[in-house]
Amino acid sequence: MLTLVDDLRETLREAVRAYPRDLGRRVRALWPADGVPLPRALDTVLDTAFHASFLREEERPVTFRLVAAPASAFSGHDGPPDALLALPFREVRPFDEHELRRLSQAAKYHRALVGIAEVDGRLVTWGVVQSGPRWIASAEGQRVKEPPMPRALVVRVARPGHVAVSCGSELVAELRGGALTDFMLDVFASRWLPALFETQRAEVVSAHRDGGGSSEAEAAAELTRLISQKMVKRVVGTMRAAHHGGTILLMPPTCTAERYLHTKYELADGEARRHFRRLVLGILAAREAKVATTDLEEALYELGHLIAALADVDGAVVLTKRFELLGFGAEIAGNLPDVREVRRALDIEGEAYEVERVDRVGTRHRSAFRLCAAVPGAIAVVVSQDTSVRFVTLHRGAVTYWDHGAGDL
Repeated sequence: MLTLVDDLRETLREAVRAYPRDLGRRVRALWPADGVPLPRALDTVLDTAFHASFLREEERPVTFRLVAAPASAFSGHDGPPDALLALPFREVRPFDEHELRRLSQAAKYHRALVGIAEVDGRLVTWGVVQSGPRWIASAEGQRVKEPPMPRALVVRVARPGHVAVSCGSELVAELRGGALTDFMLDVFASRWLPALFETQRAEVVSAHRDGGGSSEAEAAAELTRLISQKMVKRVVGTMRAAHHGGTILLMPPTCTAERYLHTKYELADGEARRHFRRLVLGILAAREAKVATTDLEEALYELGHLIAALADVDGAVVLTKRFELLGFGAEIAGNLPDVREVRRALDIEGEAYEVERVDRVGTRHRSAFRLCAAVPGAIAVVVSQDTSVRFVTLHRGAVTYWDHGAGDL
């Protein structure tokens, strides 16, 4: 039980708000050794981006990406989709929040960056760098290669008060909702996540063999893992881009979901609910026969967007770990255990963690914590309106969550 001193310390910690100068200190401390040296006026860059995020241009929101590197760091002749195309101005422009406000409408967030640099001791805006949208497609699990980004300072502003800082494409730290965040982990690179789907992959391999397939079990299982991973990435990426928030529940196939969920839009049993498995088996067969899988991969892409769209309805989208779609608009209810503390993973396998009280988060997260405590093997993916993503499961005997940050929008 928390003492009065502990409770006061927690209250004071929650009252502290971080600002661009705090973000600058964090970025300096975490900047990779192989990164391009940070601008001397880093605090000015971050402060200007922060204040620009609250402006509007003819009632349109101000969103942008900027890169602190000279025009010579980019190609002057190649361009998207394979390279970055620098378009320098004849004369440099000032660097301030109003210049960012104006340029944000031309250098669209998903397709371009504003180029800035330090010249004779002052910050200037030298032009626009066209990137194309592959960096988003890659984060969503599409099989594309994004143009190489120099390992220089990249600042992204996707909404008011949210400033994310990267070294090239590598997230370093961010200021989100008045708090600093740098524990952003790529959950898909973990061992624990694919281990939770091992039984389901074995089922797919068995069905593939029963259908006449002759692929080695290990190779078929690995391909199934990659397809499933891309599917979840696509769903998460699409939900983030919508800025709506939502919850995806992946339940063990043997779990009686009705005990824990009241699903408003429950889908009728049939092959349509098992569309994902049919597509995976089709891809396995096509790869073995060395024929094109373009149509099947497009069907998977559309299925991912469908699941993400279902999450726009209040309540959770419910799937089994076979990716069988059970329904949406689900309320987590029933006789669930009370969860007062959870672990926040500080590394990819959850070996290092902090213990947190659950009264610091909203109903959506608390419900996910209670469900995962009641159903071992269940996974909840909670996407907030600010695009933060948490993966929740019962891990090593305790409800644990990971802040997933790879490909953050």
